[in-house]
Amino acid sequence: MPDTLKTILLLLFVIGGLFFALRITGWKMKKACEFIIRDLREKKAFDQASAVKLPYAKGPMINIGLRDYRPRALDVLMKQDVVRMMEGDVYYLREGYKLE
Repeated sequence: MPDTLKTILLLLFVIGGLFFALRITGWKMKKACEFIIRDLREKKAFDQASAVKLPYAKGPMINIGLRDYRPRALDVLMKQDVVRMMEGDVYYLREGYKLE
């Protein structure tokens, strides 16, 4: 097999691996966002009076094991104004949100 073909195949393999890794990360972030929204619905945190603390809002000091996507997903949801935060690190689900 010529060296040019080997280089092209290796390059395609690396690009495919990166694409696959990004797809998995995006899927895990989506699942984490759905988990947070479901958790806030179950706790009935729909306004400021019913806001709740979320134990996964801050990441652990020492990360042992698999990566937890929930703190980053919570930041994304706050930037999209789906979840709102009040003083004291309590969170609630905004009424009439649309997840993008």
